[in-house]
Amino acid sequence: MDLQLENKVAVVTGASKGIGLAIAAAFAREGVHVIAGSRSITPELEALHEKYGAIAVPVDLSTADGPDTLVRLAVDEFGRVDVLVNNLGVATPRPSFLDIDDTEWQRIFNVTLFSAVRASRAALPHLLDADGGSIINISSINARLPFPAVVDYSAAKAGLSSLTKSLSEEFAPRGVRVNAIAPGPVRTPFWTAPGGFADATAAQAGTTAQEAIDVVVPQSMGISTGRVTEAREVADLALFLASPLAGNITGAEFTIDGGQIKTV
Repeated sequence: MDLQLENKVAVVTGASKGIGLAIAAAFAREGVHVIAGSRSITPELEALHEKYGAIAVPVDLSTADGPDTLVRLAVDEFGRVDVLVNNLGVATPRPSFLDIDDTEWQRIFNVTLFSAVRASRAALPHLLDADGGSIINISSINARLPFPAVVDYSAAKAGLSSLTKSLSEEFAPRGVRVNAIAPGPVRTPFWTAPGGFADATAAQAGTTAQEAIDVVVPQSMGISTGRVTEAREVADLALFLASPLAGNITGAEFTIDGGQIKTV
């Protein structure tokens, strides 16, 4: 299927690993000019540059000027921005709401919500000039699914989902579509890296990390398909939403959680 994305320009935040890396790679394979922002340049991003010419930009997107720096580089390099993917986010599990002080709330919101606010503000003037610009916000089922261990992250993602609706309402009439993707558990380093959620789950269940993510997590979280989502599946959905094939889809949030959320 021709997604009609070749030679478009896409800015992807939080692109060094996990979902962001998968999205950057998927866009690059479609012939998109990718500008991938992250605090560090990983070997995977270097490989994307070597194979597809994707530009990896070391930038702290949690700062006030980081997102604007990333967008300006894209415009300086290619003269336009067609797609913005706000993927950056961070979650730090804790025993209780009472363990999270103001500094931590500010850190989580700076990374997870305010980076998207700033990147959208920087990119929108250029997206408005594009022929059918698109913003895709990577939210989470935690925006609607209570999970006390990451209450601050959940609140930030709820804000991101709300931002999606508000931006769509203002800018869709002017040609910029804004949508969100809300994944459930995804096989990324957040889960699979040493000391990640898979290790923590394995310790509680008395099993291996591999068994935890393949069996324990799907069963305990009620994932109907019996498996967690793969990062490439989120990337495929992002590709479609960015493409002209989704030309009348805006203000929508697409859940990709294997049926974990049972309510409408």
